[in-house]
Amino acid sequence: MKIRVFVSLKDGVLDPQGKAVGHALEALGFKGVGEVRVNRVVELDVPATDKAAAVKQGEDMARALLANEVIEDFSVEVAA
Repeated sequence: MKIRVFVSLKDGVLDPQGKAVGHALEALGFKGVGEVRVNRVVELDVPATDKAAAVKQGEDMARALLANEVIEDFSVEVAA
């Protein structure tokens, strides 16, 4: 079963990569762009037989490796 793990910085955590992208967009003529945040999406095939088990595996993987829970949040969804 295919799942997606979305990882993003928590509110209040500075995002230097997002800041750099925002400056680059402005330099390219895209004026008025507000705050830019860069996030990650990790797609995985997991050996689950139902959606709940797949989401649980994704959450376990995020806690173990994919997200730093001190500064990042994550969510997991089953891909269609």
